[in-house]
Amino acid sequence: MNEAAAPRVRIYPPVYLLLSALIMVGLDLALPFGDVIPSAFRKLGAGLMVAGLALDIWAAGLFNRAGTSVRPLEPSSALVTRGPFRLTRNPMYLGMVVMLVGLGLVLGSVAPFAIVPAFVLLIEHRFIRREEAMLEGTFGAAYAEYKSRVRRWV
Repeated sequence: MNEAAAPRVRIYPPVYLLLSALIMVGLDLALPFGDVIPSAFRKLGAGLMVAGLALDIWAAGLFNRAGTSVRPLEPSSALVTRGPFRLTRNPMYLGMVVMLVGLGLVLGSVAPFAIVPAFVLLIEHRFIRREEAMLEGTFGAAYAEYKSRVRRWV
């Protein structure tokens, strides 16, 4: 019997962000060694979390105004190069990383920071490289020029 394959469930970056945040909190609770972050920096961490969220909202709003999807690995109908996209090709992912760094500062111990580079590598390999290939295929020389002048992260 040849049954149709079940549709593949796509996990989007905000889910990875939430899972990373939960793991960071778990690490802080389980391995609270290195509780070295002074309280002033913990307050800065809360500000970074808000700034990262604001960056995500700003970049998503630009996508919406351009009429293109914010969902990763879906075809793009517009190449957005203004606002934060002038400084980074991936402001939404950067915003997520800033939120995780902020959370690490809020938590105050060293262990949660191990998750930040793991999140960056996951996002880069699972989404960014494939998205860049799609954008090159869709926008050709315009994307190549944009890519040559704007860094992937910062």
